[in-house]
Amino acid sequence: MTITELSEILRDCGVAGAGGAGFPTYAKLSDKADTIILNCAECEPLLTLHQQVMAEYCCEILEAMHTVAEVLGASDMIIALQPSYKAAVQALEAELPRFQDKHARLCLLPPAYPVGDEIITIYQATGRMVEPGKLPITVGCIVNNVETMLNAYYAITEHRPVTEKFITITGAVVTPVTVKVPLGVTVKEVLALAGGPNISNYAIVAGGPMTGTICLETDVVTKTSNAYIVLPESHYVVQRKTARTAVSVQRAMSTCCHCNICTSLCSRNLVGYPIDPGAFMTALSAGASGNVKPYLDTFFCSACGLCEMYACFQSLSPATLISQMKAGLRQQGVKPPEAKLEPVNLTREYRLVDHNRLTARLNLSKYHHPAPLTDSQPSYKSLKIMLGQHIGAPAEPLVKKGDRVTAGQKIAETPAGKLGLALHAPRDGQVAEVADRYIKLTL
Repeated sequence: MTITELSEILRDCGVAGAGGAGFPTYAKLSDKADTIILNCAECEPLLTLHQQVMAEYCCEILEAMHTVAEVLGASDMIIALQPSYKAAVQALEAELPRFQDKHARLCLLPPAYPVGDEIITIYQATGRMVEPGKLPITVGCIVNNVETMLNAYYAITEHRPVTEKFITITGAVVTPVTVKVPLGVTVKEVLALAGGPNISNYAIVAGGPMTGTICLETDVVTKTSNAYIVLPESHYVVQRKTARTAVSVQRAMSTCCHCNICTSLCSRNLVGYPIDPGAFMTALSAGASGNVKPYLDTFFCSACGLCEMYACFQSLSPATLISQMKAGLRQQGVKPPEAKLEPVNLTREYRLVDHNRLTARLNLSKYHHPAPLTDSQPSYKSLKIMLGQHIGAPAEPLVKKGDRVTAGQKIAETPAGKLGLALHAPRDGQVAEVADRYIKLTL
């Protein structure tokens, strides 16, 4: 198989980064890669999806990694995960000897957040550091998520498209659980698989408590969905994620004491990136200023949220304000500046944020319960397939209202020449609506 053939398979089957970013997997392929890294870090509190999938589908995932490595000519395969993922580690230790031609090995990450950040995972696994603003391939690495590789396996071996997603449902629910559901089901329908919320006046976090966002029960599952966490509306995590921007700016200008703890714990700053939350907050506090460097350096933030959710004892919102500044600069056509990579901070290992301590600080320890992987396959009445489930150009509909479709049939596709993917019907059904942003199927 050639790189072009593998690329066409992954694009046609709609394989995207399932860890949350949604970058089309085919676009990462390059013969410049010498190392394929599997990211199984999953370092956010309460999330268990990736380690469960790794333990359950270890053979398939490693086979897909090996195929990718063979096609690209890569010589090394590294699986990065935390030692506490015992079932996954045991499964890998049993299977890895079969792949010694690619020097397959485990990289046991420190039990800290955010070791799952792609840049940090590469550093921990290889000692290589990606320059600010550059891609992992510049240091010979390609990083893929666990579920992404599982989807790649089915695409390569069966030409099976991505039509389902593993989801962890946890927090204040009757029975925390990890399930596989078709793309397009509503959050409300997913929560029902865990028995629904066991409290009133709740909010739902889509994703992890650090990087996730508040969602509605009417929102739907996409290729980048990973978890739904139900929490009381009054919970610290919810309050931080629903703070008003205007108020956050005013509080930054009036309250920030410039202690610089946010920068001292910043995960990217510690590995030599120029992002400096403390300098940004100082510049913001000063109002109009000729010093634009702290604003431009926001391009190098990973949005891990440590500065806001953990470091700041004044409950300010540097991560949110940095993200909004970065988005505003992009909208104005500003591009990331050239930046120099500094040496890794010599005290970094002493500043890593322990996973258990982070869980306790976020007041989430009471929700730290097993969410076992189950194979429940309930029926649904309709599915709402979003056209923009990946980074790049949205897919364009290939069907019209009234058309009958079968499971796995291609219903939308990004035009050739543009970064994007195909979308497929998760179930047999009929096209009920074709809109600008979605296709609705009745089943």
